Amino acid sequence: MRELNLNMKIGDVEYQADGKRATFYYIADERIDFRELIKRYAAEFRVKVEMKHIGARQEAARIGGIGSCGRELCCSSWLGDYPTVNTSAARYQNLSINSEKLSGQCGRLKCCLNYELDSYLDALKDIPSKIEKLDTMEGMAYLRKTEILKKVMWFEVRNNEDRNMYKLDVNTVREIAKMNAEGQKPQSLEELAIPDKPTEKDTEKSEELVGQIDLKSLQQRDRKGPSKKKKPRSPAQAQGQGRNNPPANQTAAAPNKSPNEGQGPNKGNPRNPNSGPNRNNNNRNQNRNRPPRDNRNPPKKDGE
Repeated sequence: MRELNLNMKIGDVEYQADGKRATFYYIADERIDFRELIKRYAAEFRVKVEMKHIGARQEAARIGGIGSCGRELCCSSWLGDYPTVNTSAARYQNLSINSEKLSGQCGRLKCCLNYELDSYLDALKDIPSKIEKLDTMEGMAYLRKTEILKKVMWFEVRNNEDRNMYKLDVNTVREIAKMNAEGQKPQSLEELAIPDKPTEKDTEKSEELVGQIDLKSLQQRDRKGPSKKKKPRSPAQAQGQGRNNPPANQTAAAPNKSPNEGQGPNKGNPRNPNSGPNRNNNNRNQNRNRPPRDNRNPPKKDGE
C-alpha cells in the first residue's frame, strides 16, 4: 500500500476454509482504486483476493475488546445493527459533552447512549420547559439542575453572599410559574421544597456500614447473663500450688493403701526401696559408692 500510495487501512483478514480465498477488510475515507493491489496480493499469497470496505464500528466489532464499563464490547458480543448516535442523545440525558468519555474504542460516540434515550424522552414530557427562573420574596431563583427521571428541579436563591439550593417538585414549579404570571410571589422556597430525609433503606445501609448489626453470638451471650468471675486465690495457695507441686487438697484426699497392695511382678513394696523394677539400679548405685578393694595386696593378719 505504501508503494502504491493508497490512503487505506486493512483491519482484518479472513481465509476461507479450503484456503482458496482470502477476504481483506479495509477502512478508507474516500474511494480507492485497489486493482493493482489485488494483483500483487494474489501473486504473493496465491489465492483469490476479495476486498470489503467496513466502517470504524465494524472494525471494532471484528477486533473486539473491553469497554470502559469493564465488559465486552456490545458490537462484538450481541449488537448486530449499528445505529447512528448523535450528541443530542447526550444532551437529553444531561451528560457533559466530553469526547474522551463519550467516545468508544472505535473513536465514535458510544452505542450505549441510545439505550435509555427513549425513557428520557418520555420523562421530558412531564418536565416544564422554558422555566429558568422563579421570582420570590427572598429574591430571584435560578434553575441549576434538573433530574429528569426523578422529576425534580433544583433552584438557587442568592441572598447577598449566601447561596441556598432548593429541590422542588415539577408540579410545584408549575404553580409558582402561574403565580409569577399573575403578579404574585411566594414568601420562600424553603417551605415548598422537598425535605432531604433519609429513607429506611438508606438508614439500614448506614447501620450496616457502621457495624451496628447485632450478631447472634453477642445476643446469646447477653441472654446467658454476665460471666462469673473467679475468686482470687490466697498467697498460701499460690505458693503451694505450682507446676511440680500438686494441690494441697489432692495430697490430703489420697486414700490409704494396704501394705500388701501393689506387690506383684512389676510392682515393688513401698517400704523396701530395693524392691520392684528399679532394684537393680539401686544396687548399682550402692556398689559405686563403696570404696574399691585391692585384691593384689590383701591385708595381713596379726602374727603373719
